[in-house]
Amino acid sequence: MEVTQVLLNAQSIDGTVRKNAEESLKQFQEQNLPGFLLSLSGELANEEKPVETRKLAGLILKNALDAKEEHRKFELVQRWLSLDGNAKSQIKASLLTTLSSIVSDARSTASQAIAKVAGIELPQKQWPELIGSLLSNVNQQPAHAKQATLETLGYLCEEVPPNVIDQDQVNKILTAVVQGMSASEVNTDVRLAATRALYNAIGFAQANFINDMERDYLMRVVCEATLSPESRIRQAAFECLVSISSTYYEKLAAYIPDIFNITVKAVREDEEPVALQAIEFWSSICDEEIDILEEFGVDFTGDSDITCFYFIKQALPALVPMLLETLLKQEEDQDQDEGAWNIAMAGGTCLGLVARTVGDDIVPFVVPFIEENIQKPDWRQREAATYAFGSILEGPSPEKLIPLVNVALNFMLSALTKDPSSHVKDTTAWALGRIFEFLHGSAVGSTVITQENCQQLVTVLLQSMNDTPNVAEKACGALYFLAQGYEEVGPSSPLTPFFQEIVQSLLTVTHREDAGESRLRTAAYETLNEVVRCSTDDTAPLVLQLVPVIMMELHNTLEGQNLSSDGREKQSELQGLLCGCLQVIIQKLGSSEPTKYVLMQFADQVMGLFLRVFACRSATVHEEAMLAIGALAYATGADFAKYMPEFYRNLEMGLQNFEEYQVCAVTVGVVGDICRALEEKIVPYCDGIMTQLLKNLSSNQLNRSVKPPIFSCFGDIALAVGEYFEKYLMWAMSALQRAAELSTHVAGDDELTEYTNSLRNGILEAYSGIFQGFKSSAKTQLLIPYAPHILQFLDGIYMEKDMDDVVMKTAIGVLGDLADTLGSHAGSLIQQSLSSKDFLNECLSSEDLMIKESAEWAKLAISRAISV
Repeated sequence: MEVTQVLLNAQSIDGTVRKNAEESLKQFQEQNLPGFLLSLSGELANEEKPVETRKLAGLILKNALDAKEEHRKFELVQRWLSLDGNAKSQIKASLLTTLSSIVSDARSTASQAIAKVAGIELPQKQWPELIGSLLSNVNQQPAHAKQATLETLGYLCEEVPPNVIDQDQVNKILTAVVQGMSASEVNTDVRLAATRALYNAIGFAQANFINDMERDYLMRVVCEATLSPESRIRQAAFECLVSISSTYYEKLAAYIPDIFNITVKAVREDEEPVALQAIEFWSSICDEEIDILEEFGVDFTGDSDITCFYFIKQALPALVPMLLETLLKQEEDQDQDEGAWNIAMAGGTCLGLVARTVGDDIVPFVVPFIEENIQKPDWRQREAATYAFGSILEGPSPEKLIPLVNVALNFMLSALTKDPSSHVKDTTAWALGRIFEFLHGSAVGSTVITQENCQQLVTVLLQSMNDTPNVAEKACGALYFLAQGYEEVGPSSPLTPFFQEIVQSLLTVTHREDAGESRLRTAAYETLNEVVRCSTDDTAPLVLQLVPVIMMELHNTLEGQNLSSDGREKQSELQGLLCGCLQVIIQKLGSSEPTKYVLMQFADQVMGLFLRVFACRSATVHEEAMLAIGALAYATGADFAKYMPEFYRNLEMGLQNFEEYQVCAVTVGVVGDICRALEEKIVPYCDGIMTQLLKNLSSNQLNRSVKPPIFSCFGDIALAVGEYFEKYLMWAMSALQRAAELSTHVAGDDELTEYTNSLRNGILEAYSGIFQGFKSSAKTQLLIPYAPHILQFLDGIYMEKDMDDVVMKTAIGVLGDLADTLGSHAGSLIQQSLSSKDFLNECLSSEDLMIKESAEWAKLAISRAISV
């Protein structure tokens, strides 16, 4: 088969030719995988073949080694490892040869493919000679091959975990990379590839950063590269500095003065991409210091192994003026472009992080800038002053900020309506939102909003909702936080007199011709939801009037026929927003008896609309409709049973939706809501639900984040159906046991610890539901065989000492449930348990009230069980 021609055809403009070629490639791959991969690597390495077929061959080869989805990636890795050794050697040899090709696209594709193979083989202790042969390439090749080899080393560091490569090889890689970066390297492509490779290799350089001499050398080379004549190299060098700042924060003290000078020069004089990275360095230092200070408190009473060096505090007098200068470098159209990111925005973001890092100390450095610029004739100065003000509102204490805000508020309200510049209005509305977010509400002692200025605030914000889309969107945001601040004010809220007017204005915004711009429609619905969520009893009749209005809107979206694909997308976005709005309204009205009674008169129609929404093919809408149905089930209680025959099909489809796993996760949550609503009336549907949930647990294709809610769901089902759960007990318990074993002895990064905690919590919630479900039945003895394993699990997670508070509360609750349900059968087991006593005592002395209450209940249950 002539592979070159097929690869050319696969890129043909003629759809039929293209389709046939893709089909042939697929067949070739299925019938003879080694031959297929060999011919691809041969095509890529062959200098006589056309550039486009070589590039495509390399791409297909790379995609045959890796995939985004975990399960698919696992399959591809296994497939490569089981290939014939001879074929693999030939493919790898072809790839290495391609690194010296004169065609840059071929070299670059080969680099990526080599790294993918290395990512599979090096952890398996295969291809040990790879790094050696790459390093010998760097020393003796023409520049283009040297560049490709350095690029390969960079990709390789990205693909392979640091512990796989031994220190001796790491040192050699770093030496080669640093030589490639040095100013004596005349070829800019080589220097650029080396600098980018260092960025990927920083995680490998731990031992080198501990050694003073090696660290000094590395830092010198990186700092020199920030002064290269080539802007792409300067940018890559600053990216290295950003990565170093977050990886080796505690090693930076000696270099900070020099880095400061380099970054200031770049921010003031260099091209935007370089300047942005220079600002990013300081944002990254702020992130590190915020984390340290949050975790260990300002006085470091914690057992911190990392000290805070207060780099930002020390740099304040010079750093803040530099950041304030950047605020004056706005772009004319930045408000219109959603993804816009420029020096002014980066500077403002960094200023906000500085404020969070140093608190009150930033205020005296920023106030003079605001006072000087806020009334200048040039819009840039007014906007920069407003942006600076808004940026520092999170971090400093209310005592420090409220006097400033009181002075500024009237001025800002006037600017929002009268300033001739749309930029200034946009930023003013954003800054008002920040004032309401951080300086208003029950958590803040004194507030900036009074009975007197509340009406003026609402009037100005509603007026601004008629402004351009970007200003109107920020005004919605400000109103959102204004409403949120009144969430817990009792039976009546200062917003009550304006409730009707606010709701009407927001609905008007959603119908604006230009509501699709600047996220305006979404912002208006989010704000409407928040206004409803935080409303008080005295506006309940008005919320009820909203039900038929939103239902009508949703009904109208379901009638629209024959839309273009763009129209369909907008329509499903609107459906999602309307379902979300109904969910909030149902939750609000369902929470008190009088309003719930009136709401129930709409229940049939609302449910009918949700079922029609499922006929539309959009994941976001399905997710929102599911959540709304969960709220409806909660509100209707046992009456929800009448909707189950028709709704069950959608429920099952949601549970089977592995591709859009968020939909699956939400559906699992809704099963829990329905169990709580229906209790034993859920029994007819349990077989189908349990079968699907068990299937989901055993699947490699389902995203792991869905597994914890599935376990919690077992608990919800058991609690609803009681001893009827017996028929699933064996299957559920063995799934729980497997997961429990996997969830102990997991050492890993923060993300893994977080996942492990959510998995444990799901498992514990399942145990808790099962014990409580069986408690009052005659069949509690069925649970006795499982008790030793559950206690062993509790011992295991207690010994590991990495439980978060949520898991701790659930775990001590399970210990109590065990004693409460099994009585004397549990008593002796608990006494034999390694750590139950210590665990109980630790929870009894916890500062967390919830944990303490659970522990006191558990203590009571255990003492009853032991005394029987």
